[in-house]
Amino acid sequence: MQRQITNSTLNVYKLASTSATAARRLDATRRHLSSSSTRMAVNNMTVFGGGLMGAGIAQVASQHGIKVTLCDLTDQALATSKTMIQKSLSRIANKKHPDSKDEQQAFISGVLDNVTFSTDPQASVKDVDLVVEAIVENIKVKKELFHMLDGECDAKTIFASNTSSLSISEIASATTPARRAKFGGLHFFNPVPQMKLVEVIRTEETSDETFQTLLDVCKRMQKRAVSCKDTPGFIVNRLLVPYMFEAVRMLEREDATAEDIDAAMKLGAGYPMGPFELLDFVGLDTAQHIMDGWRLKVESGEEKSLSSDLVAPSGLLSQKVKEGKLGRKSGEGFYKYN
Repeated sequence: MQRQITNSTLNVYKLASTSATAARRLDATRRHLSSSSTRMAVNNMTVFGGGLMGAGIAQVASQHGIKVTLCDLTDQALATSKTMIQKSLSRIANKKHPDSKDEQQAFISGVLDNVTFSTDPQASVKDVDLVVEAIVENIKVKKELFHMLDGECDAKTIFASNTSSLSISEIASATTPARRAKFGGLHFFNPVPQMKLVEVIRTEETSDETFQTLLDVCKRMQKRAVSCKDTPGFIVNRLLVPYMFEAVRMLEREDATAEDIDAAMKLGAGYPMGPFELLDFVGLDTAQHIMDGWRLKVESGEEKSLSSDLVAPSGLLSQKVKEGKLGRKSGEGFYKYN
């Protein structure tokens, strides 16, 4: 009798286990179908801004079969963009096909066939799936661009900003409420062809469909997407900018030299560059611009998650910016460059 009860009980457990497994599979299938039905395929996109970031984004997207229109103000700017893309593709082609010049050229031509260069913003966004903005880091200029584009683009078009420090929500406020649901952030890192990371920023108004589509675009471009809420600096710069400023404050207090601080962080923490090397690479004016923006938000009471000490200005950094010592791009920052 006991054996029969035990067997019966086991059968019940097996049935329950089988049912639970089936239920989990069904739930997973439903989630997959729901997710698949709430995302849009991006087959063509327009990138505004033909600088290092914009050209890099256009290159990587076109490498992975997305039709790209790269838009800038002048033909000269676009010619520079095309040259940058060609040089980058040449390096890749040399690695992919080291023994065949014909295959190298075929690779370069195949990618460039996916890119159109334009100085006409209205024509550039007709029937486009995604618009990525990579222009000057000025919120007024960005808002003006998106306000104009909002009236030119189809309702389906998703908008994304490549800003590294500005509020996506504030930029999106220049568009209609319907468009804000299709607005997010795609923060690529320089140099785009080499850097695998993209921060995907979701505002309170970004729809599930938009968010999933942006993640899919990153995956198609073979990038590692990390998601973040619309907070100052997102993930990387929220941690990185205060770290660089604290290094400057150490130098101001004469706690250590720039060379020793850099050596300590490279050899002790395994960083590829020390904070001063990184500041020179990023640009001292860029770093100061980010921190100034954060400080204004703290002082106005708009941002509660940042402390006033963290965003305090640096006299040393400000002085170097005033002197035009902006880092590598000017030939001198905390170090001198040829």
